[in-house]
Amino acid sequence: MLGVALLGCGRIASRHAELLSKGEITGASLVCVCDSDVKRARAFGEKYQVPFFQDLALMMEKHSCEIDIVSILTPSGLHAKNTLEVAKYKKHIIVEKPIALTLEDADKMIEACDRNNIRLFVVKQNRFNLPVQKLKEALELGRFGKLVMGSVRVRWCRDDAYYKQDSWRGTWAMDGGVFTNQASHHIDLLEWMMGDVESVFAKARTALSDIETEDTGVAVLRFKSGALGIIEATTATRPFDLEGSISILGELGSVEIGGFAVNEIKHWNFTQPLQSDKEVMEKYSTNPPNVYGFGHKEYYLDVIDCIKNNKKALVDGLEGRKSLELIIAIYESIETGKEVFLRFQPQRCKLGHSK
Repeated sequence: MLGVALLGCGRIASRHAELLSKGEITGASLVCVCDSDVKRARAFGEKYQVPFFQDLALMMEKHSCEIDIVSILTPSGLHAKNTLEVAKYKKHIIVEKPIALTLEDADKMIEACDRNNIRLFVVKQNRFNLPVQKLKEALELGRFGKLVMGSVRVRWCRDDAYYKQDSWRGTWAMDGGVFTNQASHHIDLLEWMMGDVESVFAKARTALSDIETEDTGVAVLRFKSGALGIIEATTATRPFDLEGSISILGELGSVEIGGFAVNEIKHWNFTQPLQSDKEVMEKYSTNPPNVYGFGHKEYYLDVIDCIKNNKKALVDGLEGRKSLELIIAIYESIETGKEVFLRFQPQRCKLGHSK
């Protein structure tokens, strides 16, 4: 049984704690929790009946022997700092998306984990959604033929009450905007499906929310394969969430996965149908509902399998860095008003820096 400690007891931590404390993750259990806000830490500790701490060093001093993995669930701007601190204790690390807010920080995190011979996992749980898994299988089988276009849409509602829950929300230094936060999973999926990006051109605005960063943006991508891509992302949908979706179009087929969090197959069409297509629609077209998506359980099970059997992770530090580089390129394009080619040196991107 691998022991997991949670560093950060905010909104997303509830999902991690519920799975780990209720026996849903075979091979892992919640050991303790830590948050700089002692009230939050205490509330989590009492709710899930585990020791709670305000100080990471004290938690590690008291429970190091029981802890195998630390899940870092703090604000994005603290991911690098927290990872470097935890790495010294030689515990495997799970870090919520995005891996960091700058490429320099991501590189430091990867290097620190390599140096301490520990594993670094980045949370991209939507890769484990059943419809998404089936889409990836179809791509790997070549069923789409030549890829034409891939697109993602994030049309969610995050009002001022959401952003005011914590002072770091919607800031450049600690959070980023809709591209970095809400749409980061979808950007990861698009790149995972369509392959490496050659260039990006993007526009954004702060439409409705009183925040530093963008709440609405669009980006046009050109992939190295020659295919095109579109990212549409907003938290200014009112009054409710509409969708989180991905569409892949190729010369031999088209698939759209929609729902709130890429969890429902809307269209599954190929010029050369297979007998298994009926099974895909009947058995794998929908995941059960959950506000954070549907793959956290499978994600944790994969992490445990990787650690115990020394397997390659689906999303390790390097893989997490790829989508961050694309997000930073999007911001660079927004600031410069120009097309940005990947493998670049950011000059004007605000992400990860004070306003």
